[in-house]
Amino acid sequence: MIAFPNCKINLGLHVVGQRPDGYHDIETLFLPVHSLRDELEISESSELQMQQEGIALDSAPADNLCLRAWQLLHEEFAIPAVSIRLKKGIPFGAGLGGGSSDAAFTLKMLNEMFSLCLTEGRLEQLAARLGADCAFFVRNRPAYATGIGERLDPFDLDLEGFRTEVALPPEEHVSTREAYAGLDRGRFGQPRPDLRQAARLPVEQWRGLIVNDFEASVFPAHPAIAQLKEEMYRHGAAYASMSGSGAAVYGIFPR
Repeated sequence: MIAFPNCKINLGLHVVGQRPDGYHDIETLFLPVHSLRDELEISESSELQMQQEGIALDSAPADNLCLRAWQLLHEEFAIPAVSIRLKKGIPFGAGLGGGSSDAAFTLKMLNEMFSLCLTEGRLEQLAARLGADCAFFVRNRPAYATGIGERLDPFDLDLEGFRTEVALPPEEHVSTREAYAGLDRGRFGQPRPDLRQAARLPVEQWRGLIVNDFEASVFPAHPAIAQLKEEMYRHGAAYASMSGSGAAVYGIFPR
């Protein structure tokens, strides 16, 4: 069985406060982008195997989220061993959710392969145990996300007249730890524009209104990322932003 896990972008990202467990509550709109994707193949096997191809990852195959997804279902449903081949096309550590997408697609594929009959709601619960934004890729359609990114409400967004381009500055990487450490915590709890209302405005009005909080600290430390965002605008983007905690930048262009 073969599938093609796609990436996501964040349309706006508000970090609204820190939780007692050390995580942060956020508000964001997750949008799937199907033009940038991985290739995931799963087949039955006499022993558990994991093969990685394409973009090199900074972790060993044994630590891959796809294997953790298999382990989760194996512990609960005693599914048999499989062979997993993952060809990476989505850059890791870029704020695009590539690993989360791979994990969620693994859950969906195993659910189908072994006729587990798990509902999308149950798959979302399992996916949330693997990562904050994994659950989004179960239904894989625009959603308003709160909590740590695991609470999802469907959101209708029509970008039919636009195309989305995603780019990554060479040699740039922003760790999640670095991004959160640079946040202005004085803004926690302050009133913010409602992302859902803002996203219903024409795309040309989003600039300056829909904001990713991480840009304020990431851009001074990584000017190449800020320059890439400006390049998007110079080349005609109606809206451009860093995705997640970076370092990927996307532009939404009229077709």
